[in-house]
Amino acid sequence: MDARSLALVRADFRGVMEAPGGPERLTRAFYGHLFAQDPRLRDLFPPTMDMQPKRLTTAVQFVLEHLDDFDRAQRFLEQLARDHRKYGVEADHYDMAGLALLGALRTYHGNRWNRELDEGWRDVTIVISAAMAIGANQDKSQPYWDATVVGHRRVLDDLAIVRLQADSPIPFKAGQYVPIAVPQRPNMWRYLSPAIPANPYGEIEFHVRRVSGGWVSPAIVNDTKVGDRWKIAGPLGGLQVDRESGRDVLMIGSGTGIAPLRAQLIEMSQRGINPRVHFFIGGRFPGDLYDVNNMWQLSQSNPWLTIVPVCEEPDNPWWYPPTPSEPPPGMHRRLTGNLGAVVTSFGAWADRQIQIAGSAKMIDDTRRALIRAGTPTDIIAADPVG
Repeated sequence: MDARSLALVRADFRGVMEAPGGPERLTRAFYGHLFAQDPRLRDLFPPTMDMQPKRLTTAVQFVLEHLDDFDRAQRFLEQLARDHRKYGVEADHYDMAGLALLGALRTYHGNRWNRELDEGWRDVTIVISAAMAIGANQDKSQPYWDATVVGHRRVLDDLAIVRLQADSPIPFKAGQYVPIAVPQRPNMWRYLSPAIPANPYGEIEFHVRRVSGGWVSPAIVNDTKVGDRWKIAGPLGGLQVDRESGRDVLMIGSGTGIAPLRAQLIEMSQRGINPRVHFFIGGRFPGDLYDVNNMWQLSQSNPWLTIVPVCEEPDNPWWYPPTPSEPPPGMHRRLTGNLGAVVTSFGAWADRQIQIAGSAKMIDDTRRALIRAGTPTDIIAADPVG
């Protein structure tokens, strides 16, 4: 499509995004058109679709922003289609989705719809549907693996460690994240990072904190039972240590965000030679450092690893269970303060590979603190799972 048409479509979509209730209205219209074409498609989606407006509009916005770099847009759409196979979505469905998006835009605009908008959006919807159909057709691997819960341990009132045994090994790399679906919330897929590396026995472990008002995490923390059957789909993300770069590593994690960093460290401990790693583990209270003893133990047998615990508050509130406050002899003592501020008090770490994992706010705050301290942005890596 030409530059004028692309500019028109981008401006139009900004208007949708900025209008009160715009994303929700567009999404309702999209699914109305989609299910009218084939009512059976409704069974592929969760009973509640409260997350769909954000997911749909974020995907469309990403494509529009990167159509000038079409290879990047196409890679994104193909990956999105591969990820959607876990829902049972097939390549043929994307033609219907493209028509539904065009129909939804017409419905949204009503009598403001015109020929130029129709031509511009028609080109965009064809690009989206064609790229996603290609992605769905290219991947012949199984869309998800079945796994059985073999352990569920409440570490805190709102935090559980869940251990599963997959029916066959899941081909993920330490540092990646995977979509999961639990029997208590059918079709409501969420993303979790395995806390241990893959192994030939199909064992996998997740650390899950209950999100207030969430649908899936409370079910995992409160209601998961040994014997439950989960679905685990193909891995995503790219946190990894580049062993060939010659650079040492800085890892910064908080809460259950430590999982992808922990998995990498366990995998590294199985090798003979590794770069030096400083791992800052953060939490609001000392009790939030639920896994710090395991990490201290790992560091005692791996001299390349230094563990630095950091808490915003010096003491636990009364409702937290007792936790060790002192590290083993020779280990770094717990520091108090904001995680990003504590990390940058040691310098800019500009000679390191840097990984950040945690909540979206923690990642943003820590990234900003590093950049203010002089850290080059291109050495800071983070995935969107928090």
